[in-house]
Amino acid sequence: MSVQKRLFLLDAYALIFRGYYAFIKNPRINSKGMDTSAIMGFMNSLMDVIKREKPDHLAVAFDKGGSDYRYEMYKEYKAHRDETPEAIKIAVPYIQELLKAMHIPIMEKAGFEADDLIGTLAKQAEKEGYQVFMVTPDKDFAQLVSENIFMYKPARMGNDIEIWGVPQVLARFEIERPEQVIDFLGMMGDSADNIPGFPGVGEVTAKKLLKEFGSIENLLENTDKLKGALKDKIENNKELGILSKKLARILLDCPVTFDATDFELSKPDVEKTDALFQELEFRQMKAQFDKLFGTGKEYDEIDSNGNENSNETPNPVKKAPVKKSNEDQFDLFGFSDDSDEPKPNSYYATLETTNHNYQIIQGDLGVKLFLQNLNQQTSVSLDTETTGIDSLNAELVGMSFAWEKGKAFYVPFPENQEEAKTLADKFKPFLKMKQSKKLVKTSNMT
Repeated sequence: MSVQKRLFLLDAYALIFRGYYAFIKNPRINSKGMDTSAIMGFMNSLMDVIKREKPDHLAVAFDKGGSDYRYEMYKEYKAHRDETPEAIKIAVPYIQELLKAMHIPIMEKAGFEADDLIGTLAKQAEKEGYQVFMVTPDKDFAQLVSENIFMYKPARMGNDIEIWGVPQVLARFEIERPEQVIDFLGMMGDSADNIPGFPGVGEVTAKKLLKEFGSIENLLENTDKLKGALKDKIENNKELGILSKKLARILLDCPVTFDATDFELSKPDVEKTDALFQELEFRQMKAQFDKLFGTGKEYDEIDSNGNENSNETPNPVKKAPVKKSNEDQFDLFGFSDDSDEPKPNSYYATLETTNHNYQIIQGDLGVKLFLQNLNQQTSVSLDTETTGIDSLNAELVGMSFAWEKGKAFYVPFPENQEEAKTLADKFKPFLKMKQSKKLVKTSNMT
């Protein structure tokens, strides 16, 4: 009985941004003054996938110039995104050089997003009998999940990886078919991509409407069954709902082709990777890389099916156990720390002699990732900074959160009150969660 081959497709920018924000408060700066956080974060994710899963085939998809298809439909698509941090702009060429040295295909096409490239490749490979794992934290990919296509969410905060198959997607979105994720996203919109959705429709309402009507189209044909303000909002924004669904749908017909030979994982060009690691000053990562791809058992004894040589038949979607060794520990969002700095130690505990990680959370993606983490906590200390002591007139300056010794997060609020309200609204679901135990203390800045 042959083992089904597996293809892993990595969403490059999602993992690059994730790596950058994981180190945002304590960035990895080498002796040349270069911020290498994004490179380190991405490479840790890539190496962790290879070490855990020993995939048969692997490729990495990049955006290149945005989505012409979506911009033509809606000029405001992704219009409110923050400027890409300079450290990420610098990181991408290095990451692509590392991938080339590792003989890992880089999939990018001008005018197409990585989501669409991954969607197209996933469906092609599925038709050829492969199991496909889309490596990304982005929930939008849930619409592509099928019997042989899975979402593979990387490890973070000490938690193990998550693999979403059809049952997990149906449970997460409370739907009957994965394709309904497109309707879900179309109904509630997406602030990160500036997909408008129906005004006033959030996650709870979208789930309720999907249970009753099944799709946006069916909803619009039966608005007479709605009542009150919701009915008015839906009927007055029919075109906006249809547009949002089109924007949320991942394309499956991009000009890319899955080639089993090109995508097959092979040994890297070690001279080139060593040179890049030396330039970046990734000493610990080089040692981990050599162990993974060197002459030892970890890579040489992988057979043609991507499994270690043994008589055991692997479970293709089995999650690997959480690693316990020091070198495999992960930072904020699941990445190892390549720093060679000694940990401070002193009889008297001060900020300088105590391990700590204080992080500023900024930007749409930074807030989105932070909220995903925050919503998993059951006990949180919350502190607010305001412009005065008058609760009716004071303006919010910032909020800080903590739930673990030595770690805290600060969310600064813009002076523009409309923008501040938009940011505050993103935290409402968490603040309303009854199961969350919150210690609230308000401090004021005068």
